[in-house]
Amino acid sequence: MSKHRDNKNKRYFKNELLGKSVVTFFGVFLIILTISLVFFIASQGLSTFIIDKQSPFKFLFSSKWDPLREISKGGPAIGALVFIFGSISVSAIALLISTPFSVAISIFMSEISPNIGRKILQPVIEIFVGIPSVVYGWIGLTVLVPFISKLTLTLPFIDKDINTTGKGLLTGGLVLSIMIFPTIASISYDALKALPRDYKEASFALGATRWQSIRKVLIPAALPGMLTGIVLGLARAFGEALAVQMVIGNNILLPKSIFDRANTMTSVITMEMGNAVTGTLEANALWSLALLLLIISFLFIVIIHKIGAKGSFIK
Repeated sequence: MSKHRDNKNKRYFKNELLGKSVVTFFGVFLIILTISLVFFIASQGLSTFIIDKQSPFKFLFSSKWDPLREISKGGPAIGALVFIFGSISVSAIALLISTPFSVAISIFMSEISPNIGRKILQPVIEIFVGIPSVVYGWIGLTVLVPFISKLTLTLPFIDKDINTTGKGLLTGGLVLSIMIFPTIASISYDALKALPRDYKEASFALGATRWQSIRKVLIPAALPGMLTGIVLGLARAFGEALAVQMVIGNNILLPKSIFDRANTMTSVITMEMGNAVTGTLEANALWSLALLLLIISFLFIVIIHKIGAKGSFIK
């Protein structure tokens, strides 16, 4: 009897206690790691305002960026408005281009031709996900940049005083739109496939056509999932650095049109982090940009949870 109880205790330890301990360890480790990263980025980013005594207002709303400027010339300037505006603009362009195509593809894959969607389009989308950022940037540099350059030189209604190098907000937005397309398309497709079949059958039973069912029933029901995909795509666009850096022009002036060269928060961090000395104002200002990106990421997460809690948009 005692031997049987010992074997039972050993099995319990092996199957239950050991498994729970391992899972708990990794869960606690992940929590500690996340808190440590947030604390480290926050402490470094806030040094700009606490130690270097820079104004948070000027950091957010000034467009002058020159952390190494001498005191005799006015002192250092760390206005990040150029980068904030660039990140918002290029991400908005990417979202406006990519969202209609992504949603249309997801509808085609789930409702119009599921066989083609499953056998051909879904593997193609997965290939898009696996392409490195530098490849997207290189394609943009060799294909899109010359094309946009010729466009600005040939179209009669385009002001000839604008940038004609081909690098700028529009090129960056086009590259980003391709990069975020798989995210929005795949999540929108999953949202449509997760809907109960009863929705479609009930719509058909009431005399609705296929397109009426898609427009008035399926899309509103799947809209929370689609919006989640759009927000995740926007988050991907905000966080992308290398591909955008290669085609956006990396200018530190506010762009006046979508053809003008611009800069983003991730691009300036990538370009200047190698030359920034730890503890200097330049390095701390870059950490402040990283902290701002982290805060924006948290906002995206909150928005996604709010959308998920809202539920279906069917009236």
